[in-house]
Amino acid sequence: MRDRFDPLRRIPLTAVLRACEAQPDRYDKAKWHTSEGTISITGTKFMNWHCSHGGGGAIDLAMHLNHLAFPAAVRWLERQFPIPPQAPPGQLSPRRLSLPPPDPNQLPAVTRYLLQQRAIPGSLIQSLVESGQLYADGRANAVFLLSGKENQPVGAELRGTGPVRWLGLAPGSRKNLGYFSLHPPGATVIILCESAIDAISCFLLYPTSWAISTAGARPNPRWLSALLAQGYIVYCGFDADGTGENLARQMMARYPRVRRLRPCLHDWNEVLRWHPQIPLPLPSE
Repeated sequence: MRDRFDPLRRIPLTAVLRACEAQPDRYDKAKWHTSEGTISITGTKFMNWHCSHGGGGAIDLAMHLNHLAFPAAVRWLERQFPIPPQAPPGQLSPRRLSLPPPDPNQLPAVTRYLLQQRAIPGSLIQSLVESGQLYADGRANAVFLLSGKENQPVGAELRGTGPVRWLGLAPGSRKNLGYFSLHPPGATVIILCESAIDAISCFLLYPTSWAISTAGARPNPRWLSALLAQGYIVYCGFDADGTGENLARQMMARYPRVRRLRPCLHDWNEVLRWHPQIPLPLPSE
């Protein structure tokens, strides 16, 4: 077992942070901005000052950033950084995109979950399925495709719809190359959300706006500057919790043109389920 785990522990912490879409601090090379807060690294050690949690080695860091138990963190690292038998850690490379195959037999279960528990209208679910943006895999996960240039898939958000609810990414997903979104014709306003379900909910609440999922709260998606350069009005609609507020502030500090749009409840899907006034007015510009 040590032969299996030791190479994983020696994976550079910076490589794990990049795989989790963390962003390096512009002024301090030891600091990284993550969805869990600011993390400082010193060699093989890390410390999250936001929640006073630290550890050592890539497995501990993967557990912390992805909310995984030890076995799941090991599997995640093995998928992200396949290690040839005699390859040194410096030759590690991320895994290619591996989307789960569709299973039409599981689509009714996914549809029921989105309709009954997430209050998403059946007509919109059907439209997303027909467009290829949404499908069900063999484990009845809802699969939301991330699309990049020329509408090519660059990843997928996976949402568990069974008794155990979870949210993850397809192995090899590249969140900085694309996103899940709903883009009405002529939209001039973009609202950034933390997940595909929140983006769908936000679109239902603000149907003339372009709702984009960042696939996890993060302050600096690489595609954001290009959208701002095109003149869009961009709101950061991250969750109304500590992480969402912190990363929204970081985003607005990096991009002063970005404005905050805070859900009145924890997230946009909760707003849709409890206060489905359609449409909601955007804050005055």
